[in-house]
Amino acid sequence: MNPSYEQAQPWSISQWLNTVAPISLESLRGKVTVLHAFQMLCPGCVSHCIPQAKLIHTAFPSDKVQVIGLHSVFEHHEAMTPVALQAFVHEYRLGFPIGIDQADPADPIPLTMRAYRLQGTPSLILIDKAGYIRLHHFGQIDDLRVGAVIGQLLTE
Repeated sequence: MNPSYEQAQPWSISQWLNTVAPISLESLRGKVTVLHAFQMLCPGCVSHCIPQAKLIHTAFPSDKVQVIGLHSVFEHHEAMTPVALQAFVHEYRLGFPIGIDQADPADPIPLTMRAYRLQGTPSLILIDKAGYIRLHHFGQIDDLRVGAVIGQLLTE
């Protein structure tokens, strides 16, 4: 492995949606992991990130590529509760696992967001089969570019 790639950090998740058991990064070794960080009140997330995550989830085989939603709330904490997120997930028909980033009582930035040095939402992180970060992108990113990188990672 190229030493310039950073090892992905474990996630700090307070609650999981759309999965019967918690998901660890270690349990996804051997798969390409697509981590989409979003907030349900983020316009770019709703218009681009969520549709892109749904598209990736349906376009690639689940035994090869795992989409994980990361709901990272760093603003409007009172409005974005787990109950509101559950309604959002239902209304947008999101079928992939979604973890609620663990809040830090002393800091408005949640723990996983801080560990991954996310600048905001939407953010996309592609993690290769060995657990290394291969793409770290803040903002919208073209579907074709993401698909090409996922395809490359699948061949490695």
